[in-house]
Amino acid sequence: MKNATAEGTALITGASSGIGATYADRLAGRGYDLVLVARDATRMEALAQRLAADHGVKVDVLPADLTDRAQLDSVIARLESDASISLLVNNAGMSLHGGLLDNDTAAIDRILSLNITAPSLLARAAGNAFAARGAGAIVNIASVLALAPEMFDGVYSGTKAYLLNLSLSLANQLRDRGVHVQAVLPGATRTEIWERSGKDVDAFPDGFVMEVGDLVDAALVGFDRQEGVTIPPLADEALYLAYDAARVALHPHLSRSQVADRYLEPISA
Repeated sequence: MKNATAEGTALITGASSGIGATYADRLAGRGYDLVLVARDATRMEALAQRLAADHGVKVDVLPADLTDRAQLDSVIARLESDASISLLVNNAGMSLHGGLLDNDTAAIDRILSLNITAPSLLARAAGNAFAARGAGAIVNIASVLALAPEMFDGVYSGTKAYLLNLSLSLANQLRDRGVHVQAVLPGATRTEIWERSGKDVDAFPDGFVMEVGDLVDAALVGFDRQEGVTIPPLADEALYLAYDAARVALHPHLSRSQVADRYLEPISA
């Protein structure tokens, strides 16, 4: 077993179950101490006791509702003050019952707070702290829906597209300062998010839903390879590379002083 302090400390949000709890288990096995963040203190305490016993690492539990600004600030303060933290896993997130037109303003505000505001402010705190030390990593759990908004509710997929954009921008800013940024894009994964948003994960076709352990193990392979974007269900990497190359190829054409010729022809009556 690795020395429990060799890797530093990983702060993981949404750590009480699913992807977050699985990251906690895998990172503890790699020798990371842990700070577990979620609302469910009871589940995190049980997880913390098991991981400490199994892996000999230090595990702190930091209960917080990241949609509450005061509680979010307490997690930000931990990132800013704890020099042992070397890895942030921005995993906490939620989906909606239905879509934009089916939900009230409180529900929309909550998903935007949890899926966008919280990971942004946590990434800011971690990015500044890691850059000052010249080392560290940020993992943002996005979704394949960032690339396929037509397949699902646009609010959820939009928040995940935001996380992908944030990750790509941060990676560009921080790569020369010793900080690695990875966006992980899961497909449908067997976690509690489905039940919480009123959906039946077993209604998907056979072969559509990935087990959470497989997802996290693949994401960590991508992390070890220093990938900027990891898509565990995508078998043909060339498809994403072609997509990304086409996106980057647009850059020099996106801002000009003149209107493009194709918009100078009026529509005939």
